[in-house]
Amino acid sequence: MQALILAGGEGTRLRPLTSTVPKPVVPLVDRPFIAFMIDWLREHGVDDIVMSCGHLASGVRNVLGDGEAFGIRLRYVEEPRPLGTGGALKFAEQLLDERFLMLNGDVLTDLDVSGQLEQHERTGATATLALTPVDDPTAYGLVRINDDCAVTEFVEKPSPDQIDTRNISAGVYVLERAVLEMLEAGEPASIERDVFPRLVGDGLYGCVSRGYWLDIGTPERYLQGTFDILEGSVGTQVAERMGAGYLCIEQGVESQGRIVPSALVESGCRIGEGARIGGRAVLEHGVSVGENTTIEGSVVMRGAEIGANCTLRGCIVAGGVRIGDNCLVDGMSVLGEGVTIGAGNVVSNGARVFPGVSLPDHALLF
Repeated sequence: MQALILAGGEGTRLRPLTSTVPKPVVPLVDRPFIAFMIDWLREHGVDDIVMSCGHLASGVRNVLGDGEAFGIRLRYVEEPRPLGTGGALKFAEQLLDERFLMLNGDVLTDLDVSGQLEQHERTGATATLALTPVDDPTAYGLVRINDDCAVTEFVEKPSPDQIDTRNISAGVYVLERAVLEMLEAGEPASIERDVFPRLVGDGLYGCVSRGYWLDIGTPERYLQGTFDILEGSVGTQVAERMGAGYLCIEQGVESQGRIVPSALVESGCRIGEGARIGGRAVLEHGVSVGENTTIEGSVVMRGAEIGANCTLRGCIVAGGVRIGDNCLVDGMSVLGEGVTIGAGNVVSNGARVFPGVSLPDHALLF
């Protein structure tokens, strides 16, 4: 089975993490984000993936290679300019099979793609959309289906009185190659707005699945996805590492402090006396943590250095960051790659510090 993954966006909502790293390969727990999607697809029989790239495309290739490490065939197409979801699909036309999956590349999920494929075959559909129910669909577009699972209507950003279903599109589509005939080469288009409405009543179906689904395109959702992976709320290979205690401390960790579940601490980390890591914390390889520092509900990426008597809570710290003593970083703040924060600073209220910025001691007191 073949899949086309759309991974050309700039990831603006995740900046500054995506200022220097392409969104598909931003680290998530212990691997590039898109690796979770590749693993999930492989478990459902996908062995050939076409990655549609744009922003920082070479960085995606350099990290993922030809797919051998994932046990699949991985090829790339690079849009010369943003063409939208439909334009990206048409641009990849020469590499696509008669039937294939198309997916938005910013979703963490364990939906039952095999069931979706089976339904697609059974109904003789031209396109089958994975649908997932959400608690509050007002920020999304509702998808109404009949008893035969045929799509009858799309309702964009419904008002409360229009909510008669909670099913939204999960951004996972089974498509027949005939869909490509509805798109014009080189022209921007949206498959969701320009193609699917034309197929209503003519081969468009929805497949409802109640598995895990999360768009991780914001810092809040990035952290939520991290916690859900650590605690097994979404089915991934990380669960095997975490075990029943939701704790993984790799060999080569030097700790004089406490590490409490849920937490993953990779090799080469050094944790000072009196420090506390967790719950819900990830320290990537080579992170150093000073004495009496607390890190909870946060991700600290490769090689970062955190000083003594600091508190990191509900934040994301990119690789190579240096934080001085007696600092507070919280409130969904994000520090970009290579940032230096001097002693005595408070970074809070969703502040975003972009790569390479250096703040002197006591410069920031949010």
